[in-house]
Amino acid sequence: MGVRLQNKVLVGTRKGLLILRRDAAGWTVESAHFEAIPVVYAMQDPRDGSLWASLDHGHWGGKLQRSRDGGATWQEVEAPKYPEGATCPPEFKTPATTSYIWIIEPGGADEPERLYIGTEPGGLFRSDDGGDSFQLVAPLWNHHSNKHWFGGGREYPGVCAIQINPRDSRHITVGISVGGVYVSEDGGESWEARNRGLFADYLPDKYAEFGHDPHIILASPSNPDVLWQQNHCGLFRSEDGGRHWQSISDKSGGPADFGFALALDEKDERVAWMAPAVSAEYRVPVGRALVICRSEDGGQTWQDLRQGLPQQHCYDLVFRHALDKRADSLAFGTTAGNFYVSGDRGDSWRCIANNLAVVYSVRFMRWAGA
Repeated sequence: MGVRLQNKVLVGTRKGLLILRRDAAGWTVESAHFEAIPVVYAMQDPRDGSLWASLDHGHWGGKLQRSRDGGATWQEVEAPKYPEGATCPPEFKTPATTSYIWIIEPGGADEPERLYIGTEPGGLFRSDDGGDSFQLVAPLWNHHSNKHWFGGGREYPGVCAIQINPRDSRHITVGISVGGVYVSEDGGESWEARNRGLFADYLPDKYAEFGHDPHIILASPSNPDVLWQQNHCGLFRSEDGGRHWQSISDKSGGPADFGFALALDEKDERVAWMAPAVSAEYRVPVGRALVICRSEDGGQTWQDLRQGLPQQHCYDLVFRHALDKRADSLAFGTTAGNFYVSGDRGDSWRCIANNLAVVYSVRFMRWAGA
């Protein structure tokens, strides 16, 4: 049947949102939106096809935009608001306001009006009216461990990962940077920290129950009990919904260890891709060479994929939401404004755009020509 290529992608950058389209002539920028405004995250809701974008207006905080016509027009939607009296962890002295919208995640297929949003300073919000209004998920915000949450590279903690179990929409997995992995199995009414097996070498007790820094958490589409995590302290994988984690950083000395971005295969729970960097202190590519690493055995071993990527004097990094996979296509954007695609599962790469602004997010879209 040959490879299956995806033909449209949403690219959130520091200077706006781009919609890229692939046709017989190659990849082109189909349209640009919110020019000069940082677009933190952009995605398409698979349930109704609507597009969502979170914007960072700096002093004015995070804003939300929605399009119901493929990006032809956009409507500003009121961003989530913390309730009066809420204060920011860990000191709980500063009033909580929505300063940054990290991620937007649709609810389950059986919840057509539900939408989740992860924010800084550490709040998860839920909408049950298609995004017209949002309410803070109070049981997570008020979890007894919140005094251990703190900012990782930013002033306050942030909910930067949300996964909804396709088998049970009430089963929600959340990553808080810095806080850890939290799971609810009752639609958000109660939450359990699931950090066993993780370690945080920046804490006095690196095996502490709380205070871990997941950069991104993804559930395998073919088996949602299998979770992959790119963490401040390396790569981890769980086969029991996060109850136990195992380090899967490359033990052979290869670069698959510290990083931000992950992508998973839709059909094989053992297959994943990641984009490595040296460390939290040295956020540059390993050996100053851009590489994507792939595991096909659940993280036991990793293969370096370099064909078509620069291997000298390179300083590109890939942020946590800036790598995506759909069918046989992968795409990622970098902090240097370069954009790469692969049509063969990462075996080879082609740069299709240079001189973009810093790329924050990359997400494939559905399209009739795909």
